[in-house]
Amino acid sequence: MSIAQNKKAYHDYFVEEKYEAGIMLAGWEVKAIRASRVQLKEAYVVIKNGEVFLIGAHISPLATASTHVHPDATRSRKLLLHAEEISKLIGKVDRSGYTLVPIDLHYTKGRIKLTVGLAKGKKQHDKRQSEKTREGNLEVQRAMRSHNKFA
Repeated sequence: MSIAQNKKAYHDYFVEEKYEAGIMLAGWEVKAIRASRVQLKEAYVVIKNGEVFLIGAHISPLATASTHVHPDATRSRKLLLHAEEISKLIGKVDRSGYTLVPIDLHYTKGRIKLTVGLAKGKKQHDKRQSEKTREGNLEVQRAMRSHNKFA
């Protein structure tokens, strides 16, 4: 079940591989995420010292859940991945010019997980081409629907 999505990720990048990562969260953050008070729009993923971090994700604190804590809505959060996955990501990001993009925040077996995409940036002409392709597919679907109504 999806909590929040980064819809701009597919507009700005070609996502080639996806990884599911756990997130280290505080208690007030879990409560706020369960109340759908999270945004991934301007977030990005960085590798520092062999560890993976989510930076810029905005989790708005609940007034009732964070009375004794002074919450920081956009703090860096550590992502939990297997060592082999991290080493593979480090190699691809350093050598091949890829970047890591947060795609989807969701529940898996009651736990909050983040889907991280290994992506390459799109150029402006690539964005235009994917927009034309999507619009063409929509027109075909509309034509098929109207054709099926009259048949």
